[in-house]
Amino acid sequence: MGDVLQTLREKSKKRKKLLAQTLGVSSVSDLKYVLGTVEDSPSQNKNRYDDDEPSTSKKSHAEGLVYRDSSTFLKGTQSSNPHNDYCQHFVDTGQRPQNFIRDVGLADRFEEYPKLRELIRLKDELIAETATPPMYLQCDLKTFDMKSLGTKFDVILIEPPLEEYANKSAAGGAPRNFWSWEEILNLDISEIAAHRSFVFLWCGSSEGLDMGRNCLRKWGFRRCEDICWIRTNINSPGHSKILEPKAVFQRTKEHCLMGIKGTVRRSTDGDFIHANVDIDLIISEEAEFGSLDKPIEIFHIIEHFCLGRRRLHIFGRDSTIRPGWVTIGSELTNSNFNSELYANLFEENPTTGCTERIEALRPKSPPANGKVLRGRGRGFPRIRGGRTR
Repeated sequence: MGDVLQTLREKSKKRKKLLAQTLGVSSVSDLKYVLGTVEDSPSQNKNRYDDDEPSTSKKSHAEGLVYRDSSTFLKGTQSSNPHNDYCQHFVDTGQRPQNFIRDVGLADRFEEYPKLRELIRLKDELIAETATPPMYLQCDLKTFDMKSLGTKFDVILIEPPLEEYANKSAAGGAPRNFWSWEEILNLDISEIAAHRSFVFLWCGSSEGLDMGRNCLRKWGFRRCEDICWIRTNINSPGHSKILEPKAVFQRTKEHCLMGIKGTVRRSTDGDFIHANVDIDLIISEEAEFGSLDKPIEIFHIIEHFCLGRRRLHIFGRDSTIRPGWVTIGSELTNSNFNSELYANLFEENPTTGCTERIEALRPKSPPANGKVLRGRGRGFPRIRGGRTR
């Protein structure tokens, strides 16, 4: 017990010395006067204020202090030991809390899960083998007839240049044509979506969550997931250069709404979807200031999930052209799309297929209710109101 008390006393002395140094006090004994924990007695007042010059010098020294962070104003001695306060660390340094989340990259995410790592490798190999040559088409999407593509797509990724990105891209070089949600709503997506298909819509981080749902509803899709991109700033720490008017917080995330059309069940439609392979969260470095690029991981999530090979990327750019995808948009610099040639690529098989090993490794959904009798206690089914539940 004596050793413990001695250790605590030594730690207390160190904290008091650090606090005195932070507050600009000459000695630890003067802390009680600075912090106002005791009242000055008449004799103490006489001793302390006999000479006005030292007091004046201390006052001038305090007025000349420059505070470079908020550690001085934290309660107690927390300034010497912030206890992993990542929010306060962000205020002081500009390093976002998500910068310190471990194993977020595609390479090391499944390091401790060898079967999942093998599953991802096998799926990537199969996707690369069955991918169609990249095709792209430069067009004005405000006047372009979607039906002219001549194909019903299994997956549609929409990456609109939203008006909320206007300030962010002000220093990005060439001017962009930003779209309002009313214009996005008028896209004829329902005409190019297959009877069972998925749409992925990047909708920003403000009003897009509500407007994006309206778009899915009009296009004939039901919202089934929300993929969130958490942006890190490890390479360029600092606070946001662009803040919205009257903003209190800085936005460091974006949302991608996922919609489903038709009837697709995880437990029975294994020929079209492989669920539970990836998560609905992307943590990666944000693009340079002025860039509207989204994380490439969204392509991996889509390709791992949906086995359909007819994939369309709307509002694409030269940097997003990818094997297995048709990319269309006004920012493309060239075109090679041929509707007849593209349609002929899927005559034999419109899906990537699946191997026995992938089927054995992939996570399975439980059977539908009623196919398996679930018991309780000694194995008897649960009875309610005379009926088996």
